[in-house]
Amino acid sequence: MNTGHTRIRLMRRASFCASHHLYNPDYDKAWNEAVYGKCARTNGHGHNYQLEVSVEGTIDPQTGMIINLTDLKRILEDVIVSKVDHYHLNHDVPFLKGVIPTTENLALAFWQELDPHIPGNGLHKLTLWETEKNIVEIVRT
Repeated sequence: MNTGHTRIRLMRRASFCASHHLYNPDYDKAWNEAVYGKCARTNGHGHNYQLEVSVEGTIDPQTGMIINLTDLKRILEDVIVSKVDHYHLNHDVPFLKGVIPTTENLALAFWQELDPHIPGNGLHKLTLWETEKNIVEIVRT
């Protein structure tokens, strides 16, 4: 099969549950509550996150794949899911130390952790669902 110069995107989704607390320690309680609302009033609340990564490339003629899905699944599990699933993101995840775990900051941290492990040009897109209505997307430009 001749794909010519066709670029293909392959997506893989993973799920994890984690808690977090939105609070900037550089500011007082009133400032934090004004910015983060009820997310600043407790020591943590949880979400059922969905993480989707998109890898772009050309099909390897020997394997018929741009990346082996088994490898991509293992990378997602080893690099992200095993480190965040059922943990408190503020306290238990070393690569998030000092990060305010907003959905935007989490997506960026996940990208930075994952990208070196994805062969070729790495990630094309990363999408993180905090809730069904709160979604962040990062796209390589």
